[in-house]
Amino acid sequence: MSYSKSKTYENSPFGVTASNQTGIREHNERLVLTILRKKGPLPKAEIARQTGLSAQAASVIVRALEHDGLLVKGEKTRGNIGQPSIPMQLSPEGAYFLGLKVGRRSAELILIDFLGNELAHIVEPYICPTPEKIMEFVRRAVDKICGLLPLELRDRIAGMGIATPFFLWDWASVIGLESNAMMDWKDYDLQAEIAVYYDFPIYLGNDGTSACGAELTFGKTKPPLDFLYIYIGYFIGGGISLNGRLYSGQSGNAGAVGPFPIRTSKGEIVQLVERASLISLECQLAAHRADPEFAIRADYTPLDGEEAIIDEWLEVSAQGIAQLILGACSIIDFPLVIVDGKMPLFLRTKIIKDVSKALDNLPFSGLIKPEVTAGSLGDRARAVGAASIPLSKKFMLEA
Repeated sequence: MSYSKSKTYENSPFGVTASNQTGIREHNERLVLTILRKKGPLPKAEIARQTGLSAQAASVIVRALEHDGLLVKGEKTRGNIGQPSIPMQLSPEGAYFLGLKVGRRSAELILIDFLGNELAHIVEPYICPTPEKIMEFVRRAVDKICGLLPLELRDRIAGMGIATPFFLWDWASVIGLESNAMMDWKDYDLQAEIAVYYDFPIYLGNDGTSACGAELTFGKTKPPLDFLYIYIGYFIGGGISLNGRLYSGQSGNAGAVGPFPIRTSKGEIVQLVERASLISLECQLAAHRADPEFAIRADYTPLDGEEAIIDEWLEVSAQGIAQLILGACSIIDFPLVIVDGKMPLFLRTKIIKDVSKALDNLPFSGLIKPEVTAGSLGDRARAVGAASIPLSKKFMLEA
């Protein structure tokens, strides 16, 4: 399986146009890789059964993928009868993927292997993201990260994904900047600008949708085919899984839960992003500490007097998120809602508990109330999600 751009088939609902033998082979290769990623190591006979391919066809495909370095043999396993079987599994060195997360306050570049293991991670904070700063960071960080790979493996970098908030220029005033501070982003094509410098393909995705994709591909939650994903970061965002695949919508912005309208306790209609984002909590905590640079991190521990601030924020946020969930389930009957975020575990645990409690007080007549559970990737979700975009585009069936 080649890493060249010509080997992607993104216009077909199954990732291929099976009008010729090359297309059929590409489809079947993706099918085998997708099954092994979801099911784990399998012997050839089970691969044939799971994929519906003949034993001969499955064997030919497995040999080709092994030759390409994407599969390796596992340890022999012996059953009750017959010869021991040799499971085939994904090779960590089969391909590598770069993930660029462009955030409101920092940029991150991550390198993962074919199994999703993190090999390198670089973070650069800033006050305001500008195209120039991001491009400087990308050139510097890619050179550094690629230099960590042995020379013979660098041509196995199969692509870079970019996870970024859409309409980035709209949020300047919300984060305390002049309204025109980020207008340069409005007509800037980051994907095209990065593509000028590299041979591997560059893909673009919404940051919340990308985080949802990371949970779907690498998460430990084992969710049902349909679920709503909510990511609480500096701003709240999210994504949607339908029928076991990431659904990004016509413009790539499906599941962008931040703009969802909610009703406050005073009867006002506001967007969820104003009530359930960490920016509002951070501002209150920064004022309490008289530290304008304060930011909530994974190791954050509340000081005296901060529990009350957190509880007040949790109550407001949980009510808003519960309204979102009710609205979403009235359109699609999601059996599960996954909540994750860039926050300490105790805070994520509290907000899931409070959201579940808030759902009990909303009218779910005629609907099935979903379970609310925690995601498994935390603050890594968006960067890993960015890296999972080229993996999905080049090596998995997207339906």
